Amino acid sequence: MRWVIVALFALGFAPRALAADLDILRGSEPVGPAFYTNWSGFYAGGQYSYGNTNADFSGSTQPLIASSLIELALENDAMPSQWPLLGSGSTSGSGFGGFVGYNIQFQDLIIGFEGNYSHSPVTVQASETPILDRVVSAGGLQYTVNETGSASLAPKDFGTLRFRAGYVVNNFLPYGFVGLALGVADYQVTSCVYGQQDPTGIGAPTGCGQAQAYTSCATAAHPNCVNYSVPNTMTKRDALLYGISAGGGIDYAFTQHIFARGEFEYVQFAPIAHIVASQLNGRVGLGFKF
Repeated sequence: MRWVIVALFALGFAPRALAADLDILRGSEPVGPAFYTNWSGFYAGGQYSYGNTNADFSGSTQPLIASSLIELALENDAMPSQWPLLGSGSTSGSGFGGFVGYNIQFQDLIIGFEGNYSHSPVTVQASETPILDRVVSAGGLQYTVNETGSASLAPKDFGTLRFRAGYVVNNFLPYGFVGLALGVADYQVTSCVYGQQDPTGIGAPTGCGQAQAYTSCATAAHPNCVNYSVPNTMTKRDALLYGISAGGGIDYAFTQHIFARGEFEYVQFAPIAHIVASQLNGRVGLGFKF
């Protein structure tokens, strides 16, 4: 009788227990959809920035000097306008601004567009290497040439229109962007060219001034001697700046609507008055997602 009971138990209950232990063989269990922080929709915010502005002024005095010497053979033969007079300059400063944009979300992938504005009033001054008492030949005569100059560029306001792409990692959104930059700047460039044609070494000008522009210093020994002294200036306020920008950063969502931001941006501007400028900016900001 005991063997009959054991056989019945084995036939009736063992398959169920074995099947429970081998549930994995039946296939995978259904899993709920993955959860991603919601970044889709419109957003806006404010930001603080700190950056460095660089400018190359090496070509800025060329058109000024060329026009100053247009009446002399000196420019045609020796081309003093092409001599390196000004160099580069850089400066750092802080600013503030804001941003507004729209995100489209595909699970953990984010793409979107953003407008970003910065006000950062900085002024970059050119470095100068004066050219003094250089002697050249032109038009069958000798010339002494002196050149001095200065230049500055002050970008004030600029904005960028960006295309963004990012990847959701929990509450973080690391992103990269490329865009177009547009802004305004003030600039000023001055040049001073002076010296003597067929020099005598006597009564040579020591600087620039319209009153002494082309004063004769001719003598019997130097009948073609002429003092020349020509200043020139080019100034403009609120000149248009444009260029391209690129960079990256990371947003962090504190709540469904509040997020913080940190980013770096590089902007390369097109030449303005033969000045080539660029900026590297770091920013922190606080935003609200609608």
